[in-house]
Amino acid sequence: MANLQFPHPRKSSVPTVSTSPRRSTYLRQRRAIRTYGPPLIGLTAIIWLLFYLFSTRPTTASTTLAIPPRPSNPPEVIIVTPLDPSLPQSFTSTIRANRNHYARLHNYATLFPSTHAYDLLPNTPYSWSLVPSLRHAQTLHPHTPWIWHLSSTALIMNTTLSLDSRLLSPSVLPSLLLPDTPVVPPDSVIHTPSHRNPASTSIILSRDATGLAHDSFLIRNSEWAKFFLDAWFDPLYRSYNFQKAERHALEHIVQWHGTILGKVGLVQQRVLNGYVKQEEKGGEEAMYREGDFVANFWGCGKEEGRASCEKEMGPMMEKWRGMRDAEGRS
Repeated sequence: MANLQFPHPRKSSVPTVSTSPRRSTYLRQRRAIRTYGPPLIGLTAIIWLLFYLFSTRPTTASTTLAIPPRPSNPPEVIIVTPLDPSLPQSFTSTIRANRNHYARLHNYATLFPSTHAYDLLPNTPYSWSLVPSLRHAQTLHPHTPWIWHLSSTALIMNTTLSLDSRLLSPSVLPSLLLPDTPVVPPDSVIHTPSHRNPASTSIILSRDATGLAHDSFLIRNSEWAKFFLDAWFDPLYRSYNFQKAERHALEHIVQWHGTILGKVGLVQQRVLNGYVKQEEKGGEEAMYREGDFVANFWGCGKEEGRASCEKEMGPMMEKWRGMRDAEGRS
């Protein structure tokens, strides 16, 4: 019995794995998922993203702030004049008519926001509203190249030439910019650059005898302008209680921030901001003359001994109406 052989195969040391047909199918499915699953998920995500980007969606609160499409013929300039709601309606109606008349002649736009329309810090003078009003104009007219802030104390008296022909054209602006000029007269140590590239000029304004005259100035509508206006409107400046509020804040940031000074172009005052009654504020060369572009009654209704703006500007308003009517008859 010791040498008895049985007709059975030798048992292997490697255990055999019993694989049922059901388990084999499951393994093949798992391998297929690992192989083809990620590409299918990625392709589905791409198709969904393309559909989301290019499909027409209804306007909701989240889409109303999107930049509007560029119009076929956008205005070259938007004229912004903040208006105090306490001013007489007859006065503000004439101011609106003055801007609208010039705008119609040269395909410009106008904006007349209320000085009370913006969220200012407590005890902040309403004159600060000019800064958010310019940002407001940027939002409404993102494709308009230039924004012109013109105070309600000023009148456009010569409507024959556009701002491009008068000031903004590359063939005109270089001859009007004042190089190496004190920012704040008479002897500010901070000067405008001695060599000016008009293409880099983003703010155009003048000076009077006491500082920067911001009642009439132009700003190029750009991303840099947004930065500049946000810097000017910083709560620190609004709460600092500058003697002349936003005007002194403007002088501060222009003189002490090189990135802003490098964009500022100064021009003679009569180019866009001639004074009517304030010779001591700008000298004889700053005084409005017949045929000048803008007549500004700066300080009316505020300075001691001055009449209301409506009364001081009344004769000039009547003169402008006559000029407008004469243009209509010609």
